[in-house]
Amino acid sequence: MIDLTHPIEPGMPVYPGTEGPRLETANTCEKDGFRETLLTLYSHTGTHMDAPAHLYADGTTLDRFPAAQFVGSAVVVDCSELRAGQPMTMAHVERQREAADGAEFLLFRTGWDRYWGQDAYFGDYPCIDLEVVDYVLRTGKKGIGLDTIGLDPIADANLTRHKRLLAGGAVVVIENLKGLGRIGRGPFTLCALPLQFRDADGAPVRAVAMLEGNG
Repeated sequence: MIDLTHPIEPGMPVYPGTEGPRLETANTCEKDGFRETLLTLYSHTGTHMDAPAHLYADGTTLDRFPAAQFVGSAVVVDCSELRAGQPMTMAHVERQREAADGAEFLLFRTGWDRYWGQDAYFGDYPCIDLEVVDYVLRTGKKGIGLDTIGLDPIADANLTRHKRLLAGGAVVVIENLKGLGRIGRGPFTLCALPLQFRDADGAPVRAVAMLEGNG
């Protein structure tokens, strides 16, 4: 079991313009006999999942997906040789095309999680190109995941890739993953369960890779 999730904590990286999470002590064992924490956070904080409703008013919300949407076979597409601003293309997918075709999730490893907590994390990170977006849609994936803060470049205010990928209402996007380099080339089972709340446009997830005989 490999945890692919950044912890939610004060001062963590959040998308530019978004407030960071607040974790406030609400009750203590000494005073109240039990401990509770008041959490205040945006739905797209930390390692999280985007629903189609993130960009489309009539898009599918996370609570409307069956739980099976969030668990399935996955493959890591290694793009870690890329430098800032270079695209992730079908050439990367072709290295594992047979496994990628059969997987329900594709996780794109850039290695950008090494910059977590640094200004560079918000820089010109690699992004998938539109040919890869079309491949994901054509092959009926449940979702994709990335170890960067966004599917689109921060400079793309139009969110071109998000809009294209989420328009059909059947795909989810997981952002801010970590540790994808610990997973081998073979397929594995991904479990990324979002916090369940009504009309969720997105939600933090606990993402875990479950390996068995993975090469």
